[in-house]
Amino acid sequence: MTRPQRIQRSGLDASDTVLLLVDFINPLDFPGAEAIRPPAVLAARAAAALRRQMSKGGCATVYANDNYGVWRADFPEIWRRCHAAGAEAAEIARRLKPRRQDYTILKPRHSAFYATPLGLLLEELRCKRLVIAGLAADSCVLFTAMDAYLRGLSIWVPSDCVAAETEEARQAALQQMARVLKADIAASSPAHP
Repeated sequence: MTRPQRIQRSGLDASDTVLLLVDFINPLDFPGAEAIRPPAVLAARAAAALRRQMSKGGCATVYANDNYGVWRADFPEIWRRCHAAGAEAAEIARRLKPRRQDYTILKPRHSAFYATPLGLLLEELRCKRLVIAGLAADSCVLFTAMDAYLRGLSIWVPSDCVAAETEEARQAALQQMARVLKADIAASSPAHP
């Protein structure tokens, strides 16, 4: 009988600041999706630029995406489905395709922390500041920011890197995160509000 090979644990490079992309890889086919599609594309463009900028500084990127109730799915399969969906979903998937060095997790509920290994991954990365971008500002981004705050992380939610079904909902969520969670909500680019 052969002994199973031992899996070598590779140490992760520390990343004091981590970019968390929430639910960008999305078919955008839910009720109300027609309203979020245009602002989601704009947020994805800004998030892609931010990812490039943060990567140059050595920051890790983590994708936390809904599993859409498909319990046997994996992240590449969900990305392929969204890319094949066409229109805005495909553009976002193309712009924000995970790279080899990125981390991906699937989440079953609103918060990227709930029932996922995100907390452990951030500990392994020695993260102190979490930059949260994604969809929707008033739902999954807000719930994730709340859980990050409870874990003692410093939070930046770049206002130009999040979208919601209405501008009012986006603004209200950003203000709530700034007031209650002490989140920085400055835009990633001075050219964007």
